[in-house]
Amino acid sequence: MANGTAVQSVDRAIDLLEILTDLGGEAALSELAGSSGLPLPTIHRLMRTLVVRGYARQLPSRRYALGPRLIRLGESAGRQLGAGTRPHLELLARELGESANLAMIDRDMAVYVAQASSSHSMRMFTEVGRRVFCHSTGVGKAVLAQLPDTTVREIVARVGMPPATDQSITDVDALLAEMARIRSQGYAIDDGEQEVGVRCFAVPVPHAPTPTALSVSGPAARVTYEFGENALPLLHRVAEQISTELISAG
Repeated sequence: MANGTAVQSVDRAIDLLEILTDLGGEAALSELAGSSGLPLPTIHRLMRTLVVRGYARQLPSRRYALGPRLIRLGESAGRQLGAGTRPHLELLARELGESANLAMIDRDMAVYVAQASSSHSMRMFTEVGRRVFCHSTGVGKAVLAQLPDTTVREIVARVGMPPATDQSITDVDALLAEMARIRSQGYAIDDGEQEVGVRCFAVPVPHAPTPTALSVSGPAARVTYEFGENALPLLHRVAEQISTELISAG
């Protein structure tokens, strides 16, 4: 049910698009019903409207899939989010010589919204729009550290803690201890937790409208702990600049 000033039909249509995304971008009517709890006639009516508008499409198998008009919306949203922050990321990549990323939380996951690549031939590349689990990434942990422990527990309960590598944190109490450490020191480290041989230093973007984090990452042979000590003051300074711009834009 929609709350407050929300329009119920719009609320339900957006829910169905998000459920369709979570199900891999394609689902049968019965799967949408099982995940949404809505009656089949309601789902059918809403999905037909989304199909007519191009936000969904129906496959020959009668299953529904995400529609082409979402591409235009996603590209536009990505450009808008990334446009103002990209110069800051390019500065980081130029000054530090490694890839810089900006990510924010979206439906319990961290989503990358902007990136500037390293000039090295061996570099880290993260696709803008990619969604990752928060517990095993530097930006994700820096995002979670901005939330109360109760909220962190709720997020983990909903999405789980699947290990990306054998270094990933898989215990909620260990994750909460990590959150306390991040809040105390002001930064997060992903030490091969998302990808073997890769290290990442991440800092929160303070006071952002949505919990957001900034990171620099690369091969562990180059992104050493000494590298991190030198990089963190610049990361914090740039995070403050991005924060000011995000608040002004909001």
